[in-house]
Amino acid sequence: MAHSKPIPPLSLTIQGYGTNGEGVARLPDGMAVFLPGAMKGETCLVQVDKVGRQAAWGHVLQVETPSPFRIESDCPYYVNCGGCALRHMTYDEELAFKGQKVQDCLTRIGGCSLPVSAIYGAKNTERYRNKVQFPISGSSIGFYDRGTHRVTDVADCLLQPESCSRLRQALFCFMSTYHIPAYDEKTGTGLLRHLYVRTNRAGESLCCVLVNGKSLPWEESLVTALRQAEPNLKGIVLGVNEKKNNVILGDSYRTLWGQDYLMDQMCGLTFRLSVPSFYQVNTPQAEVLYDLALELAGLTGEETALDLYCGIGTITLCLARRAKRAIGAEIVPQAIADAKENAARNGLHNTEFFCGDAADIAAKLAADGIRPDVITVDPPRKGLAEGVVDSICSMIPARVVYISCDPATLARDIKRFAERGYTAQKAVAVDLFPRTAHIESVVLLTR
Repeated sequence: MAHSKPIPPLSLTIQGYGTNGEGVARLPDGMAVFLPGAMKGETCLVQVDKVGRQAAWGHVLQVETPSPFRIESDCPYYVNCGGCALRHMTYDEELAFKGQKVQDCLTRIGGCSLPVSAIYGAKNTERYRNKVQFPISGSSIGFYDRGTHRVTDVADCLLQPESCSRLRQALFCFMSTYHIPAYDEKTGTGLLRHLYVRTNRAGESLCCVLVNGKSLPWEESLVTALRQAEPNLKGIVLGVNEKKNNVILGDSYRTLWGQDYLMDQMCGLTFRLSVPSFYQVNTPQAEVLYDLALELAGLTGEETALDLYCGIGTITLCLARRAKRAIGAEIVPQAIADAKENAARNGLHNTEFFCGDAADIAAKLAADGIRPDVITVDPPRKGLAEGVVDSICSMIPARVVYISCDPATLARDIKRFAERGYTAQKAVAVDLFPRTAHIESVVLLTR
């Protein structure tokens, strides 16, 4: 029922959580209202701000009966910043929400009665991110305010290594000293777009400054400032992005100082990471995730394994240690170059890598008569294109291991696989993103 006149404040009981961790209550007419910061079981005095056709949105004026799992946020930016969504709840409650989120998607979207058998929480919920991207706007370097493209200065973020904050501060001072203008999304003018920092387990950093142009004034001064700010800096790269958009990474890179990559250790393997390479942002939890995926793959050493969306080959190389042959496919040329180097560096010569779209590569392999016993997929948030599902099923693998960062698209794809004769056998969730609403999951599908 649509509401035409303003709704006075209401006292409502929070019945559950929305997909981003917001509290969900019911208006007197039964319509769901989404309330950021509200928690399941609480009674809150609520102001409804917007009413749509099927749902409403509002904010909490007062928590009348707080949840026993409510805690004070330890971050001064939490109320406005769009990075963390769950800093007001205990970690146990966060894991309960995330496990339920995956379960609800499998049931409601996937039409699948399979229970999520476990959720693996992180031992460390602070400073776990190995990659940080700061948008730059006006005179601010930080993060977007929740639900906007307005940038707030964030001097230190509790999800990131402190080295990232030092490099951010150095760029901030450089920008102010030399009056370097920030990029303006609306006009397409200005220079500085993003600061991108990658770190490794050894505490080393790779810094990339993304600009709307081929160069920056005072580049040598920038190098000096960044190197002085962070002693463990290994390289500084300038990324070029002259497109009028809000995409972060550019089309080309130029090394200003040092090296244009970092080395890191994961799953007992050594990886070379360039700026555009995909690499899970939480290394210890990625090891948990990949160990579970390998367990579900059930390799004996006799199989051919295909890894679609292989990135720099992290999963492919893990498969290669337990399979007879491992094939990786990825659309980013630099990532494939890194994957080949990583395979050689780790002495895994039973690997092959192909650069191209996942659906095209899968179709070509099928046409060439390659029949993988196991196929792993770790697609971006949008999940698998329908053509990829068709190509996978045409190769008739005994097992498909689906790693997902979005339970909704995972569930949609599980339904597609079910229509082609593949049934979900086991589902687990792994928290790679503590204090945010994101969750990774792994599902085994068998024919």
